[in-house]
Formats: sequence, C-alpha cells, structure tokens
Amino acid sequence: MNRRQFLKLGLAGVAGLGLPAPALAGLLSPAGERALSFYNTHTGESVRTAYWAEGDYLPEGLKEIDFILRDFRANEVQAMDRSLLDLLYVMRNRLETQKPFQIISGYRSPATNAALRGRSNGVAKHSLHMEAKAIDIRLEGVSLAHVRNAALSLKSGGVGYYPGSNFVHVDVGRVRQWAG
Repeated sequence: MNRRQFLKLGLAGVAGLGLPAPALAGLLSPAGERALSFYNTHTGESVRTAYWAEGDYLPEGLKEIDFILRDFRANEVQAMDRSLLDLLYVMRNRLETQKPFQIISGYRSPATNAALRGRSNGVAKHSLHMEAKAIDIRLEGVSLAHVRNAALSLKSGGVGYYPGSNFVHVDVGRVRQWAG
C-alpha cells in the first residue's frame, strides 16, 4: 500500500466517525501550503503568512499569527488552536476570497475577558477566546451573512452572528449557533 492509498483509507475511516471537516484538513491536503491574512482593527497591524506546508505546521508562520491575534490590551500572546486556523483557511476558500480577515478579537486573557464582560452582557464568562479557540472577524467586501453561512456550513464549532457590531464569532468548541 502506498502513501496515497493509506491516506485515502484513513480519510474514509475518519469520515465515517462523523468528524467535522476541519479535523480532516491535514488528510485532504497532504501537500501544498496553507496561508492566512489578517488585519487587526485595533492595532492597524497586518500579516499574510504561510502557517502550514508539505504536511507540517510552520513555527514562524504560527508565531506571526499568534502575535497578531494576541490580547493587545494586555499584550499577551497565546498559541492559537491550530484547528481554528485550519477552519479559517477552509472558510476563506469557501468564501473564495484572498482578503484578510479583519480581527475584532482573537485571544483574550482572563483579565481582559472579565473587563469586557463587565461592559457587555454579550461576553461569555468562560469564553473560548481565553483558550485561543475563538475569533471575531469580518471580511471586507463579503457580507456578514455570507461569512456566517460559510462558518455554519462547516459544522465545526460555534458561530455567533453580530450584525449590530459588524462581526461573526467563530470557534472550535461544540457545534452551536446564536445571534447577538
């Protein structure tokens, strides 16, 4: 059995378990590159970087992404969940855009989350932002409804729709949806 046959067999077995699409991302593309672009709406920073290539995550690309998604209020950097990055990569492809994700919120320290929670009832006490498993985003030139629908179609975590605040929350927790 060659590598390709082995990967197909593994994909068939994993697909049968009903795992979400991003969990299969590494199996679906064993070669090539995954890159993401971000623009942080609070700091004005932007980055476009490859975070995965030829079957491996790239430490330098991950470091750049972790930095731009940091808690800018506390200046704390946390390693973002790789499955969240893969989910964003699949979403970007589904949306057929190369525009950068505009970041409203990435990682949040517990102190920042508590402060934001004190100002808004829309901030969860045990937010997945504090585990680096969530991001609040929008995409220039793409309607929020389209971003939400792309995230929902992947059935890979939570999707919150906040049209009044102009962002979509995406996380890699349990599958659920809500509007704020």
